[in-house]
Amino acid sequence: MSTQIFVNLPVKNLQQSIAFFTQLGFQFNPQFTDETATCMIVSENIFVMLLTHEKFQTFTPNPICDATKSTEVLTCLSMESREKVDEMVRNAIAAGGTTYQEPQDHGFMYAHGFQDLDGHIWELMYMESSAVDRVESAQE
Repeated sequence: MSTQIFVNLPVKNLQQSIAFFTQLGFQFNPQFTDETATCMIVSENIFVMLLTHEKFQTFTPNPICDATKSTEVLTCLSMESREKVDEMVRNAIAAGGTTYQEPQDHGFMYAHGFQDLDGHIWELMYMESSAVDRVESAQE
């Protein structure tokens, strides 16, 4: 079994967050969804648990960070093209999200991102296959 990742994020309004991410094309696993949480499917091995503040607080003794004022985590997703990066940012803005910087074009890599309804930063990047090959070769 390959390693899976479950990112846990606190949200102020679960239903609004589900609607926001649905507009971005994400789906949710109903087996892990109730009035306090949902499991957003990013890929075969990547999931984001959106948890109400009350539910999230049961997993940590620390106070919940206000992501509109402090950065708790940067979540970066790879995309299949520059156009897909821009499309998701446009969809995020249309769904009520915001951007926090201009797109970054580094030649071999293109990046842009958005902040969701709770201020969490989602970075999106496309890397040309030749650059991906160099990264994979370096890991071997």
